[in-house]
Amino acid sequence: MTPSRRRFAMAATAALAAFSGLAHADAPYPARPITMVVPYPPGGSNDVFARQVAKELSDLLKQPVVVDNRPGASGNTGTGYVAKAAPDGYTIVAVSSSMTTNAAVQAKLPFDPVKSFAPVAMFAKGPFVVAVNKDFPARTPAELVREVKAHPGQYNYATSGTGSVNHFATELLRSMAPGFDITHVPYKGQGPAVTDVIGNQVQMMISSGPSILPMVRGGKLRAIGITSLAPSPIAPDLTPMATAVPGYEFDLWWGLLAPAGTPPAIVNQLNQAVNQVLAKPEIKASFLREGAIVQPVTPAQFADIIQRDVKRWQTLAKERNITAD
Repeated sequence: MTPSRRRFAMAATAALAAFSGLAHADAPYPARPITMVVPYPPGGSNDVFARQVAKELSDLLKQPVVVDNRPGASGNTGTGYVAKAAPDGYTIVAVSSSMTTNAAVQAKLPFDPVKSFAPVAMFAKGPFVVAVNKDFPARTPAELVREVKAHPGQYNYATSGTGSVNHFATELLRSMAPGFDITHVPYKGQGPAVTDVIGNQVQMMISSGPSILPMVRGGKLRAIGITSLAPSPIAPDLTPMATAVPGYEFDLWWGLLAPAGTPPAIVNQLNQAVNQVLAKPEIKASFLREGAIVQPVTPAQFADIIQRDVKRWQTLAKERNITAD
């Protein structure tokens, strides 16, 4: 090829690329696949909910929504990756309220939980279950509070780690029930913690329904109560802890964030699509089996929830001296 022809070919290729990019930019969103990052390994609640929503969104948006697991640093690795992504709606992250408890105890995060993101939609929320060893001398919230207060420092409670969401849930209970003196025993994960409650090395644990209720149904643990203000469809037979500790409430939530600066039109389009997914009876039923109740909200409402939780858990962490593991 002569130099002039080579220059012509290069110019033509560049022009074609520019035209293609312009056409792509002008195409209605979404014009290509969307990546939904899950900042945890496969199999957990974040992953389960994200995959169900992603599948339904793919059908609604007529573009693949691909789940990309990026675990590490208690969810901060994948979440931080999305915080730095282009704010174009093609890279989003499925998080839970553990993002806000992390922010309360970790001084150096690779993102700001409020300023780094544009809240898109909440998937669901769900209360925790308060469970004890089957030989523990209490069967109701009132009996639990009375027993622990009568024997200060004698009993222990398990968590999946210092600064974990169930650590916050229990310390919130302690802060609202003066004299509820029970010792924290942190574990490296949920499994070992549940095992030691069953074995009576520790006596109590507050955790998600899916991680506790199978052991309750199998007779290995006793469920004392639930952390919602009112009876919950997660476990309608359980009495709210608020009957013994007025005002006590703890919910875990799951939702979707985009990088800060994502155009409001794209955020609203994703919000409406997610809420359409959540309205499906089969999605509601599936989430309920996983211990969550679908929770369609607007982006502004979700932003308010995140800001409120960050402030709430920062205050509790300071008051109760909760630090990162």
